Amino acid sequence: MQSQHSRLDRFISKKLGINKRYVRLLIAQKRILIDDQPAENINQIVGQFTKVCFEGQLLQHNQPIYLMMHKPRGVISATRDSQHKTVMELLPGSSESLHLAGRLDLNSTGLLLLTNDGNWSRKISSPETDISKRYLVTVEKPITDEYATAFMAGMYFSYENITTKPAILEKLSDHTAYVTLQEGKYHQIKRMFGRFRNPVVGIHRVSIGSINLDPELKQGESRALSPVEIDLF
Repeated sequence: MQSQHSRLDRFISKKLGINKRYVRLLIAQKRILIDDQPAENINQIVGQFTKVCFEGQLLQHNQPIYLMMHKPRGVISATRDSQHKTVMELLPGSSESLHLAGRLDLNSTGLLLLTNDGNWSRKISSPETDISKRYLVTVEKPITDEYATAFMAGMYFSYENITTKPAILEKLSDHTAYVTLQEGKYHQIKRMFGRFRNPVVGIHRVSIGSINLDPELKQGESRALSPVEIDLF
């Protein structure tokens, strides 16, 4: 993801089509406002959500957007795709500025988070943050007690030469369990159950960190996150 920050003189020069050297004079004349306050110097950083005005002309006033979606089966977690319908097509308004803070497989369902705030999404998707993600998993064959032990111990995948981080498996019935991961390797849940030759028939994400999927949301629906939910990250 490219940086969405720029030095003030570069930003003004590009927006107004003027030489960067002229920006210093505009600042001295207090003709440029940054977040409704006179700009201080050419080195001020203009971020994605910085409000910038020039003589009453609004040059930038982006608003941060944070959404949760109940992803349905058969829709791809992508901004665009030539073969499948994307989650962006399910949103009621424009989605050009939005990106996904984490993904789900084509046939998986449940919680997705979408935003235009790159710093916020990086806190969720970065491997260093160890954000837990919880899934309701349905499998074809009965789950035995040894599954939980194996998940917690981690599993070695020779193709990538990696060992998975400890995962928590909470058995709900012979064929269903909650699985909590702190990472998202390629088809990780399917591959972990695959060690027991037990095909996965359904994966439904119920939470990311402390954000839970709103039970009022039907598949394909979305809503804005509350300030409390946004601040969880």
